[in-house]
Amino acid sequence: MVAEARTCESKSHRFKGMCVRKANCAGVCQTEGFQGGHCRGFRRRCYCTKQC
Repeated sequence: MVAEARTCESKSHRFKGMCVRKANCAGVCQTEGFQGGHCRGFRRRCYCTKQC
């Protein structure tokens, strides 16, 4: 039996402004030690993701 890893997310602390491009968000998240990131929500915030 193989357990699937969950994806945890956290709001980016370093990303400034409105999140428009996923690639920009993911790049900032990688500098924070995460695996990637994406834009989310009405206010278009950057959320970082990693396996947990």
